[in-house]
Amino acid sequence: MGPESDVRMPLTAHLEELRWRIVRALVAIVVGFCVAYAFAEPLVAFIVRPLADLRPGQPLIIGTAVTDAFFTKLKVSFVAGIFLTSPVIFYQAWAFVAPGLYPQEKRLAVPFAVAASFFFLVGAAFCYRFVFPVAYEFFLEQFASTSIAPQIRISEYLSFTSRMLLGFGVTFELPVVTFFLARIGVVTHRTLTAYWRYAIVVIFFVAAVLTPGPDVASQMMMATPLLFLYALSIGVAYFFARPKRVTDELAETPAV
Repeated sequence: MGPESDVRMPLTAHLEELRWRIVRALVAIVVGFCVAYAFAEPLVAFIVRPLADLRPGQPLIIGTAVTDAFFTKLKVSFVAGIFLTSPVIFYQAWAFVAPGLYPQEKRLAVPFAVAASFFFLVGAAFCYRFVFPVAYEFFLEQFASTSIAPQIRISEYLSFTSRMLLGFGVTFELPVVTFFLARIGVVTHRTLTAYWRYAIVVIFFVAAVLTPGPDVASQMMMATPLLFLYALSIGVAYFFARPKRVTDELAETPAV
């Protein structure tokens, strides 16, 4: 049996479905935000720890507005809410494209949401544990080299930190995205293997852009997990590619 997309849905129906999926995801984020806000103070302490631990006893982060502390709690709780409700967000994304999948593929909704959330959290954890210490140490050294005392606004620090955490979380979704593209027949393990040289160049370019320091060691620290994820993606594409019989059926289906 073919996917439900064989019964054509009008564009307005797709847009309505997308709207409700987005609404559900936003509701989940709001709930996650409310839960995270109850732990706002330890979350703020957690988010500033990578910088504070580099210079113990030295006040590096400051607030310059009356509302800084309040809005910091709101922003940290919002970001934490995204991570907390990531399984729901990824599930809604899968549910949106599910009508175009085969029945056996639709049953992968929960495993997809779990795997996507896992890699999302692993990417953020890698950034927090390994990237932030190197990045912030580099930035502090730049202050020292110019004889400028670092006094970093909490709003700017939080914006940079949030972008990095979310960016790494999205980057680590590469195997999950590959799984989806392989299931719908867009890519295969042969495609990824054929372009591995270009992938390595792109990976090291991304590592050079994301790594604050100019040293090779920090860039290698960034590139190594990306290379591993690309290799993992090849394996994912090999084991979870669309079955040949499905591909043959699609090839034999006359165009409408």
